[in-house]
Amino acid sequence: MTDDKDVLRDVWFGRIPTCFTLYQDEITEREAEPYYLLLPRVSYLTLVTDKVKKHFQKVMRQEDISEIWFEYEGTPLKWHYPIGLLFDLLASSSALPWNITVHFKSFPEKDLLHCPSKDAIEAHFMSCVKEADALKHKSQVINEMQKKDHKQLWMGLQNDNNR
Repeated sequence: MTDDKDVLRDVWFGRIPTCFTLYQDEITEREAEPYYLLLPRVSYLTLVTDKVKKHFQKVMRQEDISEIWFEYEGTPLKWHYPIGLLFDLLASSSALPWNITVHFKSFPEKDLLHCPSKDAIEAHFMSCVKEADALKHKSQVINEMQKKDHKQLWMGLQNDNNR
């Protein structure tokens, strides 16, 4: 039988090969090359947004760029769900790499929440950690952590430093 630590390690260090492509109706000055990344399962798409945006901005006019959002096969991807969860729910039976479409226009207001800042991502992440700790350990772990430990946990996730 597989040890719990093996499963935890596989999830924590797991990566999903991903291909980001610009939506076909986005206006570009030249053809946009796909952008490939290995995404950590225990992270959020909004933490890689800057890399993806920087790649595609090279072929777009500044006035054609607004809020970035992602979709997979017509389904907008929620920024507040971990990458691994999104993949497992929507694409686990698909061939790799995971093909995600990048949009800069027509934000789907009815389907997605706006992500105002990295502070919002951090607050959401810490809320999820606290909720999980409350359910599993009656809040004993998170309550024993100091503020600097909370920050270190977040910085590790944000910087993909989970080793």
